[in-house]
Amino acid sequence: MKQAFQLLKSVVQGSAVLLAALCVAQAPAQAQSFPNRPVKLIVTYPAGGSSDLLARIMGQKMSEVWGQPVVIESKPGAAGSIGMEFAARQPNDGYTFVIGNLGPAAVNPLINKVPYNMDKDFVPVSLVATGPNILVVPANSPYKTLSELVAAARTKPGAINFGTSGPGSMSHLAGEMIMRQASVKLVAIPYKGGILAVNDVLAGHLHMLVSDALPVSQHIKTGRLRALAITSAARSPLYPDIPTFTEAGLPLAAVNWWGVYLPAGTPKAVVDNYHAAIVKIMADPDLKEKFAGLGVDALSSSQEDFKAFLAVEHAKYAKLVADNNIKGE
Repeated sequence: MKQAFQLLKSVVQGSAVLLAALCVAQAPAQAQSFPNRPVKLIVTYPAGGSSDLLARIMGQKMSEVWGQPVVIESKPGAAGSIGMEFAARQPNDGYTFVIGNLGPAAVNPLINKVPYNMDKDFVPVSLVATGPNILVVPANSPYKTLSELVAAARTKPGAINFGTSGPGSMSHLAGEMIMRQASVKLVAIPYKGGILAVNDVLAGHLHMLVSDALPVSQHIKTGRLRALAITSAARSPLYPDIPTFTEAGLPLAAVNWWGVYLPAGTPKAVVDNYHAAIVKIMADPDLKEKFAGLGVDALSSSQEDFKAFLAVEHAKYAKLVADNNIKGE
Protein backbone atom coordinates (compact mmCIF):
# COMPACT_ATOMS: atom_id res chain seq x y z
CA MET A 1 0.00 0.00 0.00
CA LYS A 2 2.83 2.36 0.95
CA GLN A 3 4.59 1.70 -2.34
CA ALA A 4 1.37 2.33 -4.28
CA PHE A 5 0.87 5.63 -2.46
CA GLN A 6 4.44 6.74 -3.23
CA LEU A 7 3.92 5.81 -6.89
CA LEU A 8 0.67 7.80 -7.04
CA LYS A 9 2.37 10.78 -5.37
CA SER A 10 5.20 10.68 -7.92
CA VAL A 11 2.72 10.58 -10.79
CA VAL A 12 0.78 13.56 -9.42
CA GLN A 13 3.95 15.58 -8.83
CA GLY A 14 5.21 14.76 -12.29
CA SER A 15 1.91 15.82 -13.83
CA ALA A 16 2.04 19.13 -11.98
CA VAL A 17 5.56 19.81 -13.21
CA LEU A 18 4.54 18.91 -16.76
CA LEU A 19 1.47 21.17 -16.56
CA ALA A 20 3.56 24.09 -15.28
CA ALA A 21 6.05 23.58 -18.08
CA LEU A 22 3.27 23.52 -20.65
CA CYS A 23 1.81 26.78 -19.25
CA VAL A 24 5.20 28.50 -19.44
CA ALA A 25 5.68 27.29 -22.98
CA GLN A 26 2.19 28.36 -23.95
CA ALA A 27 2.56 32.02 -22.84
CA PRO A 28 5.10 32.99 -25.53
CA ALA A 29 3.04 31.08 -28.09
CA GLN A 30 -0.06 33.09 -27.14
CA ALA A 31 1.90 36.33 -27.47
CA GLN A 32 3.22 35.25 -30.85
CA SER A 33 -0.19 34.16 -32.17
CA PHE A 34 -2.03 37.30 -31.04
CA PRO A 35 -3.95 38.58 -32.86
CA ASN A 36 -5.28 35.87 -35.14
CA ARG A 37 -8.56 37.66 -35.96
CA PRO A 38 -9.81 41.27 -36.27
CA VAL A 39 -9.33 43.61 -33.30
CA LYS A 40 -11.92 46.18 -32.21
CA LEU A 41 -10.93 49.75 -31.32
CA ILE A 42 -13.52 51.69 -29.31
CA VAL A 43 -13.78 55.43 -29.97
CA THR A 44 -15.61 57.38 -27.27
CA TYR A 45 -16.47 60.47 -29.36
CA PRO A 46 -18.41 60.98 -32.64
CA ALA A 47 -16.97 60.38 -36.09
CA GLY A 48 -14.92 63.24 -37.53
CA GLY A 49 -13.49 64.46 -34.24
CA SER A 50 -9.91 64.25 -33.00
CA SER A 51 -10.33 60.97 -31.13
CA ASP A 52 -11.95 59.34 -34.14
CA LEU A 53 -9.29 60.48 -36.62
CA LEU A 54 -6.43 59.61 -34.27
CA ALA A 55 -7.96 56.16 -33.83
CA ARG A 56 -8.30 55.60 -37.58
CA ILE A 57 -4.67 56.52 -38.21
CA MET A 58 -3.49 54.31 -35.35
CA GLY A 59 -5.79 51.47 -36.34
CA GLN A 60 -4.41 51.37 -39.86
CA LYS A 61 -0.83 51.34 -38.63
CA MET A 62 -1.51 48.65 -36.01
CA SER A 63 -3.25 46.48 -38.60
CA GLU A 64 -0.08 46.68 -40.70
CA VAL A 65 2.03 45.57 -37.73
CA TRP A 66 -0.33 42.76 -36.72
CA GLY A 67 -1.48 41.61 -40.14
CA GLN A 68 -5.08 41.74 -38.90
CA PRO A 69 -7.80 44.38 -39.42
CA VAL A 70 -8.43 46.90 -36.66
CA VAL A 71 -12.13 47.76 -36.77
CA ILE A 72 -13.29 51.14 -35.42
CA GLU A 73 -16.46 51.08 -33.30
CA SER A 74 -17.89 54.44 -32.19
CA LYS A 75 -19.61 54.67 -28.80
CA PRO A 76 -20.07 58.42 -28.28
CA GLY A 77 -21.94 60.24 -25.54
CA ALA A 78 -21.66 61.53 -21.95
CA ALA A 79 -18.23 63.11 -22.57
CA GLY A 80 -16.75 59.75 -23.50
CA SER A 81 -18.17 57.85 -20.53
CA ILE A 82 -20.48 55.65 -22.62
CA GLY A 83 -17.56 54.38 -24.67
CA MET A 84 -15.35 53.84 -21.63
CA GLU A 85 -18.06 51.81 -19.87
CA PHE A 86 -18.59 49.73 -23.01
CA ALA A 87 -14.85 49.06 -23.29
CA ALA A 88 -14.60 48.11 -19.61
CA ARG A 89 -17.28 45.43 -20.08
CA GLN A 90 -15.60 43.73 -23.05
CA PRO A 91 -13.77 40.37 -22.78
CA ASN A 92 -10.20 40.78 -21.54
CA ASP A 93 -8.73 38.69 -24.34
CA GLY A 94 -7.02 41.64 -26.05
CA TYR A 95 -9.44 41.82 -28.97
CA THR A 96 -10.94 45.10 -27.77
CA PHE A 97 -9.08 48.25 -26.77
CA VAL A 98 -10.06 51.88 -26.30
CA ILE A 99 -8.47 55.29 -26.68
CA GLY A 100 -9.26 57.26 -23.55
CA ASN A 101 -8.47 60.91 -22.98
CA LEU A 102 -8.51 63.60 -20.32
CA GLY A 103 -12.30 63.90 -20.02
CA PRO A 104 -13.59 60.35 -19.45
CA ALA A 105 -10.34 58.98 -18.02
CA ALA A 106 -9.37 61.73 -15.54
CA VAL A 107 -11.88 64.55 -15.01
CA ASN A 108 -15.34 63.10 -15.52
CA PRO A 109 -14.93 60.52 -12.70
CA LEU A 110 -14.12 63.44 -10.36
CA ILE A 111 -17.31 65.36 -11.01
CA ASN A 112 -19.86 62.67 -11.89
CA LYS A 113 -20.77 59.16 -10.84
CA VAL A 114 -19.54 57.13 -13.80
CA PRO A 115 -20.28 53.40 -14.34
CA TYR A 116 -16.62 52.38 -14.45
CA ASN A 117 -13.50 52.62 -12.33
CA MET A 118 -10.33 53.64 -14.15
CA ASP A 119 -8.09 51.90 -11.58
CA LYS A 120 -10.03 48.63 -11.43
CA ASP A 121 -11.56 48.24 -14.88
CA PHE A 122 -8.62 49.11 -17.15
CA VAL A 123 -4.97 48.40 -17.86
CA PRO A 124 -3.23 51.59 -19.06
CA VAL A 125 -0.84 50.66 -21.86
CA SER A 126 0.72 53.86 -23.23
CA LEU A 127 0.21 57.53 -23.93
CA VAL A 128 -0.15 58.13 -27.67
CA ALA A 129 -0.70 61.88 -28.13
CA THR A 130 -0.92 65.30 -26.48
CA GLY A 131 -2.21 68.59 -27.84
CA PRO A 132 -3.45 72.07 -26.86
CA ASN A 133 -6.98 73.47 -26.94
CA ILE A 134 -8.08 76.73 -28.56
CA LEU A 135 -10.84 79.17 -27.56
CA VAL A 136 -12.72 80.23 -30.69
CA VAL A 137 -15.65 82.50 -31.52
CA PRO A 138 -17.55 82.96 -34.81
CA ALA A 139 -15.87 85.13 -37.42
CA ASN A 140 -18.57 87.78 -37.05
CA SER A 141 -18.33 87.86 -33.26
CA PRO A 142 -17.89 91.33 -31.76
CA TYR A 143 -15.13 89.96 -29.49
CA LYS A 144 -11.62 90.34 -30.87
CA THR A 145 -9.78 89.31 -27.68
CA LEU A 146 -10.40 87.21 -24.58
CA SER A 147 -10.42 90.41 -22.53
CA GLU A 148 -13.26 91.81 -24.63
CA LEU A 149 -15.26 88.61 -24.26
CA VAL A 150 -14.76 88.61 -20.47
CA ALA A 151 -15.74 92.28 -20.24
CA ALA A 152 -18.96 91.59 -22.15
CA ALA A 153 -19.75 88.60 -19.93
CA ARG A 154 -19.40 90.79 -16.85
CA THR A 155 -21.88 93.36 -18.18
CA LYS A 156 -24.32 90.69 -19.44
CA PRO A 157 -24.35 87.75 -16.96
CA GLY A 158 -25.71 84.59 -18.57
CA ALA A 159 -26.01 86.14 -22.03
CA ILE A 160 -22.94 84.35 -23.46
CA ASN A 161 -22.97 80.59 -23.97
CA PHE A 162 -20.22 78.06 -24.64
CA GLY A 163 -20.24 74.56 -26.05
CA THR A 164 -18.92 71.49 -24.25
CA SER A 165 -18.27 67.87 -25.18
CA GLY A 166 -20.05 66.91 -21.96
CA PRO A 167 -19.15 66.94 -18.26
CA GLY A 168 -15.46 66.52 -17.53
CA SER A 169 -14.33 67.38 -21.06
CA MET A 170 -11.66 70.03 -21.49
CA SER A 171 -14.23 72.27 -23.18
CA HIS A 172 -16.44 72.03 -20.09
CA LEU A 173 -13.54 72.41 -17.66
CA ALA A 174 -12.16 75.44 -19.49
CA GLY A 175 -15.54 77.17 -19.50
CA GLU A 176 -15.92 76.55 -15.77
CA MET A 177 -12.43 77.88 -15.12
CA ILE A 178 -13.07 81.03 -17.15
CA MET A 179 -16.22 81.68 -15.14
CA ARG A 180 -14.46 81.32 -11.81
CA GLN A 181 -11.22 83.07 -12.63
CA ALA A 182 -12.95 85.98 -14.36
CA SER A 183 -15.97 86.06 -12.01
CA VAL A 184 -18.47 85.86 -14.89
CA LYS A 185 -21.58 83.80 -15.64
CA LEU A 186 -21.63 81.78 -18.88
CA VAL A 187 -24.16 79.19 -20.02
CA ALA A 188 -22.84 75.71 -20.84
CA ILE A 189 -24.42 73.89 -23.82
CA PRO A 190 -23.47 70.17 -23.83
CA TYR A 191 -22.94 68.11 -27.01
CA LYS A 192 -22.09 64.46 -27.65
CA GLY A 193 -18.77 65.51 -29.17
CA GLY A 194 -16.63 68.50 -30.00
CA ILE A 195 -17.21 68.35 -33.74
CA LEU A 196 -20.95 68.92 -33.17
CA ALA A 197 -20.20 71.97 -31.04
CA VAL A 198 -17.85 73.32 -33.72
CA ASN A 199 -20.64 73.12 -36.27
CA ASP A 200 -22.86 75.24 -34.03
CA VAL A 201 -20.12 77.84 -33.51
CA LEU A 202 -19.78 78.07 -37.28
CA ALA A 203 -23.54 78.46 -37.60
CA GLY A 204 -23.58 81.20 -34.97
CA HIS A 205 -25.62 79.20 -32.44
CA LEU A 206 -22.75 79.24 -29.92
CA HIS A 207 -20.87 82.33 -28.78
CA MET A 208 -17.65 80.50 -27.91
CA LEU A 209 -16.00 77.10 -27.61
CA VAL A 210 -12.74 75.75 -26.20
CA SER A 211 -11.86 72.96 -28.63
CA ASP A 212 -8.93 70.71 -29.37
CA ALA A 213 -7.03 72.02 -32.35
CA LEU A 214 -8.12 69.63 -35.10
CA PRO A 215 -11.81 70.56 -35.58
CA VAL A 216 -11.13 74.32 -35.55
CA SER A 217 -7.68 74.85 -37.08
CA GLN A 218 -8.81 74.84 -40.72
CA HIS A 219 -11.68 77.20 -39.93
CA ILE A 220 -9.24 79.53 -38.18
CA LYS A 221 -7.02 79.54 -41.28
CA THR A 222 -9.92 80.26 -43.62
CA GLY A 223 -11.31 82.99 -41.35
CA ARG A 224 -14.58 81.28 -40.48
CA LEU A 225 -13.57 81.19 -36.80
CA ARG A 226 -11.54 83.64 -34.71
CA ALA A 227 -9.05 82.26 -32.16
CA LEU A 228 -8.77 84.21 -28.92
CA ALA A 229 -6.48 82.05 -26.75
CA ILE A 230 -4.70 78.68 -26.55
CA THR A 231 -4.35 76.46 -23.44
CA SER A 232 -0.69 75.54 -23.89
CA ALA A 233 1.81 76.92 -21.35
CA ALA A 234 3.65 78.74 -24.17
CA ARG A 235 2.61 79.75 -27.67
CA SER A 236 2.35 76.80 -30.00
CA PRO A 237 4.76 76.62 -32.97
CA LEU A 238 1.76 75.50 -35.03
CA TYR A 239 -0.28 78.56 -33.97
CA PRO A 240 2.26 81.28 -33.11
CA ASP A 241 -0.24 84.12 -33.53
CA ILE A 242 -2.65 82.81 -30.88
CA PRO A 243 -1.90 84.16 -27.37
CA THR A 244 -1.95 81.82 -24.38
CA PHE A 245 -4.68 82.17 -21.76
CA THR A 246 -2.02 83.40 -19.35
CA GLU A 247 -0.97 86.12 -21.79
CA ALA A 248 -4.63 87.06 -22.16
CA GLY A 249 -4.98 87.46 -18.39
CA LEU A 250 -6.36 84.09 -17.23
CA PRO A 251 -3.90 81.47 -15.89
CA LEU A 252 -5.39 78.44 -17.64
CA ALA A 253 -2.72 76.06 -18.96
CA ALA A 254 -3.70 72.49 -19.82
CA VAL A 255 -3.28 70.07 -22.69
CA ASN A 256 -5.52 67.27 -23.84
CA TRP A 257 -4.04 63.80 -24.06
CA TRP A 258 -4.95 60.40 -25.46
CA GLY A 259 -3.86 56.96 -24.28
CA VAL A 260 -4.52 53.28 -25.00
CA TYR A 261 -6.34 51.16 -22.42
CA LEU A 262 -7.25 47.47 -22.29
CA PRO A 263 -9.89 45.80 -20.10
CA ALA A 264 -8.59 44.74 -16.69
CA GLY A 265 -7.28 41.19 -16.59
CA THR A 266 -5.84 41.22 -20.11
CA PRO A 267 -2.90 38.77 -20.12
CA LYS A 268 0.49 40.41 -19.70
CA ALA A 269 1.80 38.81 -22.91
CA VAL A 270 -1.00 40.53 -24.83
CA VAL A 271 -0.43 43.86 -23.06
CA ASP A 272 3.25 43.63 -23.96
CA ASN A 273 2.29 42.90 -27.57
CA TYR A 274 0.15 46.06 -27.64
CA HIS A 275 2.92 48.14 -26.12
CA ALA A 276 5.49 46.93 -28.65
CA ALA A 277 3.10 47.72 -31.52
CA ILE A 278 2.40 51.22 -30.15
CA VAL A 279 6.10 52.01 -29.71
CA LYS A 280 6.71 50.91 -33.30
CA ILE A 281 3.89 52.87 -34.95
CA MET A 282 4.51 56.03 -32.90
CA ALA A 283 8.05 56.15 -34.31
CA ASP A 284 6.68 55.96 -37.86
CA PRO A 285 7.41 59.30 -39.66
CA ASP A 286 4.19 59.00 -41.64
CA LEU A 287 2.09 58.66 -38.49
CA LYS A 288 3.94 61.55 -36.83
CA GLU A 289 3.22 63.76 -39.82
CA LYS A 290 -0.45 62.78 -39.86
CA PHE A 291 -0.80 63.43 -36.12
CA ALA A 292 0.88 66.83 -36.53
CA GLY A 293 -1.70 67.58 -39.20
CA LEU A 294 -4.33 67.03 -36.52
CA GLY A 295 -2.58 69.48 -34.19
CA VAL A 296 -1.19 66.86 -31.79
CA ASP A 297 2.19 65.34 -30.97
CA ALA A 298 2.60 61.57 -31.40
CA LEU A 299 4.42 59.78 -28.59
CA SER A 300 4.62 56.55 -26.62
CA SER A 301 5.47 55.79 -23.00
CA SER A 302 6.23 52.86 -20.76
CA GLN A 303 3.34 51.51 -18.72
CA GLU A 304 5.00 52.79 -15.58
CA ASP A 305 5.43 56.30 -16.99
CA PHE A 306 1.82 56.32 -18.20
CA LYS A 307 0.60 55.33 -14.73
CA ALA A 308 2.76 58.03 -13.13
CA PHE A 309 1.43 60.59 -15.62
CA LEU A 310 -2.15 59.58 -14.82
CA ALA A 311 -1.51 59.92 -11.08
CA VAL A 312 -0.22 63.48 -11.58
CA GLU A 313 -3.18 64.38 -13.83
CA HIS A 314 -5.67 62.97 -11.32
CA ALA A 315 -4.13 64.91 -8.43
CA LYS A 316 -3.97 68.13 -10.47
CA TYR A 317 -7.58 68.01 -11.61
CA ALA A 318 -8.90 66.76 -8.27
CA LYS A 319 -7.46 69.91 -6.67
CA LEU A 320 -8.72 72.12 -9.50
CA VAL A 321 -12.23 70.66 -9.27
CA ALA A 322 -12.31 70.97 -5.48
CA ASP A 323 -10.83 74.48 -5.34
CA ASN A 324 -13.28 75.78 -7.94
CA ASN A 325 -16.32 73.70 -6.87
CA ILE A 326 -16.78 72.39 -10.40
CA LYS A 327 -19.83 70.15 -10.80
CA GLY A 328 -21.02 67.89 -13.59
CA GLU A 329 -23.63 69.09 -16.06
